[in-house]
Amino acid sequence: MTNGSGALGQVVNKIDAVTELVGRSISWLTLAMMIVMFAVVVLRYLFNSGSIAMQESVMYLHAAIFMLAAGYTLKQDGHVRVDIFYREMSPERKALVDFFGSVFLLIPVMIFMGWISWQYVMNSWHVMEGSPEAGGIPGVYLLKTLILAMVGLMLLQALAEALRNLLVLLGKGPQIEHHVNEEKV
Repeated sequence: MTNGSGALGQVVNKIDAVTELVGRSISWLTLAMMIVMFAVVVLRYLFNSGSIAMQESVMYLHAAIFMLAAGYTLKQDGHVRVDIFYREMSPERKALVDFFGSVFLLIPVMIFMGWISWQYVMNSWHVMEGSPEAGGIPGVYLLKTLILAMVGLMLLQALAEALRNLLVLLGKGPQIEHHVNEEKV
């Protein structure tokens, strides 16, 4: 964002900073997941031993990475896009498409996901749902909470994207500086 974009630019910068912090922090879970998976394999094949909790922790880590990094992926323009027409558009037209995509598709879908997931997650918390497996992780309710965390983080970044593109449309923002990979196929 440029300094001339005012209060909206500051909001975008603050949201982007939060998203960046979450994304970079979550990326370390990939290393943890790899180490735990390696340990599971070594224990299973070298020592003929295993742990349900360790196996489930790989699933928990994978879910956390996927769900909590979705907003970061959006910020980095890493989500899949069929850009047959988009890649040839001017920065202003891209901003228009992205603005309307955020406001009329992404934000409503995230609100809907939050709405339909709320009771599902709350029911899990109510019974403090645990693993159905003996020796599993007793925190399924925490795993399910990642759905709502993803919704919140995606809504936050969707707001930043909508505002960023609005600034471009108003001629007050950068030419969609968050699009790192303009050469996407």
